Amino acid sequence: MSSAWPPGRTFWTDTFPNSTNDRTTPFLFKGIVPADAACADDVLDGLKAMRRAHAAGTTHAARARVYVGEGRHDELIDTVLTKDRWDEGAFVPWMQSLAGADKFSLVINNLETVSPRLAAGLGAFLGSLHEGWGVPIGGSEQVAFAGNYAGTAFGVHEGAEDAFLIHLGPGTKLFYCWSAETYVRLTGSKEPVLGDYQHLLEHGECFVLEPGDALFLPRRVFHVGMQQDTFSVSVATTLYTFPVDRVLRLSVLPKLLDAVLDESTDGIFGKPSPMHAAGDGSAPAARCLTERAHAALDTIGRQLESAIAEHVENLWESTRSNGGWEPLGNDLARIQAAGAFRPEEVLPGATVSIPAPYQLRVTGAQQAFLRGTAVICDTSPLTPDLVATLNAGTPLVLPHSGALRSAITALGTTGGILLSPDTTPSEAAA
Repeated sequence: MSSAWPPGRTFWTDTFPNSTNDRTTPFLFKGIVPADAACADDVLDGLKAMRRAHAAGTTHAARARVYVGEGRHDELIDTVLTKDRWDEGAFVPWMQSLAGADKFSLVINNLETVSPRLAAGLGAFLGSLHEGWGVPIGGSEQVAFAGNYAGTAFGVHEGAEDAFLIHLGPGTKLFYCWSAETYVRLTGSKEPVLGDYQHLLEHGECFVLEPGDALFLPRRVFHVGMQQDTFSVSVATTLYTFPVDRVLRLSVLPKLLDAVLDESTDGIFGKPSPMHAAGDGSAPAARCLTERAHAALDTIGRQLESAIAEHVENLWESTRSNGGWEPLGNDLARIQAAGAFRPEEVLPGATVSIPAPYQLRVTGAQQAFLRGTAVICDTSPLTPDLVATLNAGTPLVLPHSGALRSAITALGTTGGILLSPDTTPSEAAA
């Protein structure tokens, strides 16, 4: 199978649901990811970026894990990040020497934050998914699996969310899947099976992954990947459709409770509870707390709709402006891009553009989002046509308008603006 890149809308509305039993069963889409969108070297380049950041003492979001067999070896992480770099084409023997084993597995989370090429290349896939299928409220992450391991270090395990496993090669990979019903029937539980699971393979659906393939893995499907004695790299693009209850419990409601039950309004120690008569027992104390709780919950109830709207808008705009990838404050590539921006060069005649997959999204007269970051600025110069031009990746030559240049200067702090100064000789110099 091959198709246009990124997949068009009909892929998501017709081909995809028809091939996956309405998005509930695994399916291997053959050869849909071109090598210029994502390749194995891009993953190794991401590891190189992590090594440079480690040497510079820069803290960032991406994290690596090393496995030998099914054993996790955190003591090797520092070695992987500090050891003299591998020679060109010799990554496998380099890793084997560090791991002290012939077979190894290297896992990198949030790879999109250290690989601009993969953020853009697979971001095109993610953007088409958003337009054709929908937007996961928690965004997405890239998780790389590199190695020559016999089987996934986690054994046969259950997937928590929908994901696409994009295989970059150079070797092939066997991937086995089981429905939850089949897995429980075979094993008696939903616990992972580690070690010897050969007896399960004949009951699983086997997919042969070659470079450029994308395997759709629905949530709650059990799976394991197996190499064929060769090195290869795959990148999982996860879709974080967090449960609504979790979003409310961990994000929205705690903020509201903190605001409504803010002790600092009564001084640094808060308003003390009253002393209660010993002979009255615990009932008066319980009644005092209950009355306060009812009052607080009544206040929260009145603020709930606006608080949820504000939270979701910030989450939505941050994610969409970040190309669909989950926004993280210590995104290494964003930090480096922001550091390279030179506000003093935002002058008439300079050229600006927005790199893929990031998007400028204007949400109000004084607020815009770019590369996962909210920016407070006068957005009146950011007309819909200008925003569309920038979001298409088209370079824009800055005019003499001071208002527009002020907005661009503010947006540049996000790392989402590429700036090229005007190199045309001035009349005076001529």
